Amino acid sequence: MPGVQYAKARGGVMNLPDWKKTSVSPDQSHHLCSGKPLYDKRFDEVLKYHAPGLAPARDASGSYHIDLMGQPVYAERYQRTFGFYDGRASVVSNGRWFHLGEHGEQIYSAHYAWTGNYQEGRCTVRSESGLYSHIDRLGQPVYDAQYHYAGDFRDGVAVVQNEAGHSTHIDRDGALIHARWFADLDVFHKGFARAQDERGWHHINRSGDALYTRRFAEVEPFYNGQARAKRFDGGLEVIDERGERMLELRPGRPTPLQTLSDDMVGFWKTQTIQAGVELGVFDALPANTAEVAQRTELAERRAMRLLYGLWELELVRPDDAERWCLTECGALLGHESPSAMAYASSVWARDHYQKWQRLPDALRAEATSEKSYFKGLSGAQVATYQRAISGYARHDYAHLPETINWREHKHVIDAGGGQGVLLAQLLTAHAHLQGTLLELPQVLGTFESPGEFSGRLRALQANLFEPWPSKADAIVLARVLHDWPDSDALRILKRARQSLHPNGKLYVIEMIRPDDKPDGSLLDLNMLVMTGGRERTHSEWTKLLTDAGFHLLETRNLPSVSDILIGAIK
Repeated sequence: MPGVQYAKARGGVMNLPDWKKTSVSPDQSHHLCSGKPLYDKRFDEVLKYHAPGLAPARDASGSYHIDLMGQPVYAERYQRTFGFYDGRASVVSNGRWFHLGEHGEQIYSAHYAWTGNYQEGRCTVRSESGLYSHIDRLGQPVYDAQYHYAGDFRDGVAVVQNEAGHSTHIDRDGALIHARWFADLDVFHKGFARAQDERGWHHINRSGDALYTRRFAEVEPFYNGQARAKRFDGGLEVIDERGERMLELRPGRPTPLQTLSDDMVGFWKTQTIQAGVELGVFDALPANTAEVAQRTELAERRAMRLLYGLWELELVRPDDAERWCLTECGALLGHESPSAMAYASSVWARDHYQKWQRLPDALRAEATSEKSYFKGLSGAQVATYQRAISGYARHDYAHLPETINWREHKHVIDAGGGQGVLLAQLLTAHAHLQGTLLELPQVLGTFESPGEFSGRLRALQANLFEPWPSKADAIVLARVLHDWPDSDALRILKRARQSLHPNGKLYVIEMIRPDDKPDGSLLDLNMLVMTGGRERTHSEWTKLLTDAGFHLLETRNLPSVSDILIGAIK
């Protein structure tokens, strides 16, 4: 493709394009202007044009500079040529570096091991001994000192590094600006420079003083009064010129020691939440500190300490009116909340907390002695436990009515179903279903059958290890079998088989613990210390069902932590 043709203006002067509007072709063999080749010749390599319209080029003859018509501006050839800056260009000849002027003339007689580009009338050079310094436009040394590294000048300031690896700032004449040395340093940008000391990165002013006391793993230059900073924990934030956080961009990663320590004191959270529930804090809000103290019968300064602890857990927060308000999570802990998390907090912080202290003994024991856990609960404990479990059931089983095709069933038994939350969800969604709740007498003592299910729901006392008082074409065992070791779980499943119609189906709702991951292992330990039960893998569930006379048809997932194992009589 022919290059751009240039016409002569009056007086014989060639009309050439503006070098600023040129670009390098994708294959770096020539230059373009308005998308068209600037000239006909092709090179092995070209670099960008710089003022006054000259560009480095290389072909078989060597490296040199060309004008806007692609013609050499001098006869000499070099190993390498670089762009013009401040009217000077670095070139390499026989391994020696120096600068040329715009007509190809050598600016000075000295040679160096390396030369940089001129900036603000100064250029960094490296001598044969490996030391750095700056020269002026005539190639004369600006100062007598030599450094282990020297950077370009910007706004009259450059960074130099001494033999010990420490850096400072110098002016155009080589004088120290503040005489302070840092582990690493950047030039000034908008009046501030990034600096690193033994504690980390920060920003300094032109006097070398730190703007703030904090230190970071990385900092960026300030831009309109703010800078991005990376903390040592990996977190990212935006800081102002006082080093104060303006915005959190990414949370940090705790160190292994911090992680371990957080795990070891995890009970702090459990007991703080329980204290707030027991003292009625979540039922008292919104209120100011004095009002909370009065309602909880605490000294005001003690109430304040508890409120701050709950604030750290993001369960409460102060508002603009100096009152304490519930967060979305905190609202779940009121005694009137349908979630029943207030009752769950008591279960975890009291009974379970005490049982977990005996984990070593439970692990050493060959057989469990915890089978009487449910029968051993007092009336108040039964009510608290059932309300807590019901809260989880409302949340975890919400999708069960649509996960299974219940139209193929007429009668559902919810065995060990507590307060019948799951059964009520099924009967509400499917008006054709009849339901039977089987539970221990002490559990049914707190059960009230909803009036809308009159004639469709009945509650029967039952011991799941003995013959069941009802039969159905669908049986649900929701989080029942994990309460028991294999031998007892097998006895319950055999009773379920006896109560299931021949063509009916069994629905076991439990966590299926993976073989190759630890998911669910802490819950497995909880079942061990509480009841002697366990969480099971898919193969363990398959064997248990098979031994009880069932065939596992399929498994399905619920959005919560549970799965559904669907079985039929073999």
